[in-house]
Amino acid sequence: MQSDNIGWGAPRIHGELLKLGIEISQATVSKYMVRHRKPPSQTWRTFLENHADYFAGIDFFTVPTAGFRVLYVLIVLNHGRRQVVHFNVTEHPTVQRTAQQLVEAFPFDFAPRYLLRDRDAAYGEVFQRRIKSLCIEEVVTAPRSPWQNPYAERIIGSIRRDCLDHIIVFNERHLHRILREYLSYYHTCRTHLSLNKDPPESRLPEPPELGKVVAFPRVGGLHNRYGRIAA
Repeated sequence: MQSDNIGWGAPRIHGELLKLGIEISQATVSKYMVRHRKPPSQTWRTFLENHADYFAGIDFFTVPTAGFRVLYVLIVLNHGRRQVVHFNVTEHPTVQRTAQQLVEAFPFDFAPRYLLRDRDAAYGEVFQRRIKSLCIEEVVTAPRSPWQNPYAERIIGSIRRDCLDHIIVFNERHLHRILREYLSYYHTCRTHLSLNKDPPESRLPEPPELGKVVAFPRVGGLHNRYGRIAA
C-alpha cells in the first residue's frame, strides 16, 4: 500500500487495513514501513473541536496551469464530517461570484450556524449581506493567521499533497474534473485521523471471509481503495 499510494503514512495504511478486517496495531504498521528522510507533515491543532458540527469553513487557493495562468479554487468545508459541500474553479474571482457560490453551497435548510473565513477581498459587502440573508454568523480570522481556519487549510493541503502536486493542470475545465474525482475519493475512501480512521462517508469494515484483497485505482491511479471480493 505504501508503494502504491503517494504520501500514505502509517495512520492511513492502518485505517485501510482496519476496513479490510485485518486487526493490527498502528505501531506494527509503522515498524515495517520504509523510512524516508523527509519528515512527516505537521498536524493541525484546532480550537473548534467542541462545536465542529455547527461550523463551516471557506477558503481560496491558487493553482498554476501549464499555460502559466493562475486559477482560483474555492472550497467550502463542513467541519462536522470534514465534507467539502461545495467547490468551484475560476480565473477571475469576484465578490458577486463568491456570494453566489455560498448560496449554492448552503440551501436555506442546511446552512451552518457559523462560517469561518479569512480577510480576503473576495468576501466583500455583497458576500457579507448574503451570509446574513442565510442567517449565518461570520467568524473572521486575525490577519495573516491561516492556522485559525485549520480545517480548510488542512483539506487544501491534502488536495495539494495527494493530487495536485503530481498533476499538470491544463485549463479550468481540466482542474474541475480532477478535483471532482479527488473529492469523490476523499469522501468515500480516504480514512481520516479526526474521524477515527473513517472517511467522511462512513465505510464498513470488510472481514477476511468476504474474499481476497483487491486494489481499486482512484484519482487516475494516484491512490487506491482496498476491498475484498470473492475468489
